[in-house]
Amino acid sequence: MSKPVCWIAGAGEFYAPAFAPLPGDYVIAADGGYESLRRRGATIDMALGDFDSLGYVPEHRNVVRCNPVKDDTDMALAVKEGLSRGYERFALLGGLGGRLAHTLANLQTLMYLSRRGARGFLAGENETATALTDGELRFSAAHRGYLSLFCLSEPACGVTLRGLKYELTDAVLESSVALGVSNEFTGRESSVAVARGTLVALWQDGRLEEMLRA
Repeated sequence: MSKPVCWIAGAGEFYAPAFAPLPGDYVIAADGGYESLRRRGATIDMALGDFDSLGYVPEHRNVVRCNPVKDDTDMALAVKEGLSRGYERFALLGGLGGRLAHTLANLQTLMYLSRRGARGFLAGENETATALTDGELRFSAAHRGYLSLFCLSEPACGVTLRGLKYELTDAVLESSVALGVSNEFTGRESSVAVARGTLVALWQDGRLEEMLRA
């Protein structure tokens, strides 16, 4: 049985085809993401943020207004809200493109989730990203295109890649070396495993629903 998903829409470019909530899921509009969801007639469970991107406080039954002087992004605050409600799977839309600073912050948010035993996916039109800590990520044979792996903090040890064009066994990836960039799917089932540490994975062939509900 698949786990329920917390969907979070940010203020960036909203990739509508990826948005597919099911009964039991929870939808949070993070600041400017409210407008993206409203235009599509989506059911919004919570509107959260300081609303500087949106430009107004939405008229919604469940609004959490945040102080603009804060230590977290609106996306990160929405993630923490989802965690507090017991969700372990997160789909972050509207978090790629735009300001590079916010894209990097959203990748950090994926790492935050991963290190707490949850899994988040950051989905855009051309790429999907997730973070992996002390575990394994599997891809079906249907995936195509490039897969890149990045270590953004302390070294990731015991990295093993199987079923990809370039395989590794018990390797170490470091934040200052781009060893994991531009690997390729081969039409076979594939996997990425890390024994100790955190990796950020980005791939072209999204297939978000397949990964999200696994």
